[in-house]
Amino acid sequence: MLNQLGIEESEVPKMCLDLYKEYGTTMAGLKVMGYEFDNDEFHEYIHGRLPYEKLKPDPILRNLLLSMPHRKIIFTIADKAHATRALNRLGLEDCFEGIICFETLNPNSSNQNSQILCKPSVEAFEAAIRIADIVDPRKTMFFDDSIRNIASAKATGLKTVFVGDSVLVPGADYAPSSIHNIKEAIPDLWEDNKDEKLEAIVQQVAVATMVHA
Repeated sequence: MLNQLGIEESEVPKMCLDLYKEYGTTMAGLKVMGYEFDNDEFHEYIHGRLPYEKLKPDPILRNLLLSMPHRKIIFTIADKAHATRALNRLGLEDCFEGIICFETLNPNSSNQNSQILCKPSVEAFEAAIRIADIVDPRKTMFFDDSIRNIASAKATGLKTVFVGDSVLVPGADYAPSSIHNIKEAIPDLWEDNKDEKLEAIVQQVAVATMVHA
């Protein structure tokens, strides 16, 4: 914002927060305001400064995901490069069928001054459901640590899991205090019922995911 768009330094902190609250991400808000920039360069600049080295392999979560007899897909508003890098650091790169990401939601937005589709908009969730080929959202489970994302997911008919707090927030069906507690909180996920298919969307450590059984 300072180096490429010429925005005053004193305006940046509040602008970032306001755009995030209004549009889901600062990037999406900047596009709505008419700023033009390359999306890939933006992501490379932002994500290139993240402390990926702090992410460590999570064998507990890996075992949970691999033992869960359902289709699992990442759903993130970040770009695919960031999602892949985070998953690799966590040791979860082979736990998911695919990734729905910025490029998936915005296939025609590269280098254009166009509005960005991203969470927490209901439209982004509806797009993800279509892309994942989910027939019945009621048989799909969405995991997230954002109250706004949980509310939007619920509005599209998804089952919702608010991770990180044992208190149910508006729109949440489950609220395990940790992602590591999901087997205790939702034992049905480990029941391979052929008559009741289950599909799901999950988010963990700034990465979102879908699971379909």
